[in-house]
Amino acid sequence: MRDLDWDGYVNARDLGGLPTSLSSTGFTRPGRLARGPRRELMTEAGWAAARRWGLTSVVDLRCSHETGVRPGDPVVPGAILESLELISAPTEDQDDPEFRDVCFPILDSPEYWKHNWRILPQLVRHSLQSIAQASTGVLVHCSAGRDRTGMISALLLGNAGVPADDVAADYAHSVRIMASTAVHTPGADRQASWSPAEVESWLTAVVPIVRHTAQHTGRAFDAIGLADSHRVRLRALLTAD
Repeated sequence: MRDLDWDGYVNARDLGGLPTSLSSTGFTRPGRLARGPRRELMTEAGWAAARRWGLTSVVDLRCSHETGVRPGDPVVPGAILESLELISAPTEDQDDPEFRDVCFPILDSPEYWKHNWRILPQLVRHSLQSIAQASTGVLVHCSAGRDRTGMISALLLGNAGVPADDVAADYAHSVRIMASTAVHTPGADRQASWSPAEVESWLTAVVPIVRHTAQHTGRAFDAIGLADSHRVRLRALLTAD
């Protein structure tokens, strides 16, 4: 199962198990890359389950002001994180004037993805480089595990040869899960109160953007200046024996 049963941690999935012609098994490799929401949601039992999955490193896509324990988060021993490689690799600079003007109105939509890597290519590049260089058994997360994580996941899966429809379905799965979930983020999340009908209407409008991203990952990588060596490493992480 791609859905990961890490206690307290909704919207967590293994990026393995998706079809690709680039792997000898015909599927992306499990146990190497996972996606999820803010890690502070995970209970002590959840962290234990993540360790059993093979978790060794965490790439956090959030800005610094979004991190840390908030009211309602479970209390876990600090020792749980001591042996993990924790990497801060934000995809956004929310103080950048152009990013604020262009992206803030559409931050919960894949419409903003192309603007993120156009305005702040160095940040998106660093996020991908961090994943490529991290120890295998990587959790990639943001706040809801839907928007920034959705963008990075779409790029990773498209680069690994996963069909665009499957990449779009993975994104849609996160939208459906998080539409009824509060994650205790600093800002409001309008999608958290959406009805199923509102979710499906939204997905009809935005899923084509996700498909296009997966089909043209190379263009995105060119735009952010990602080196061929990192593209190869990221592909191997999900496909190599």
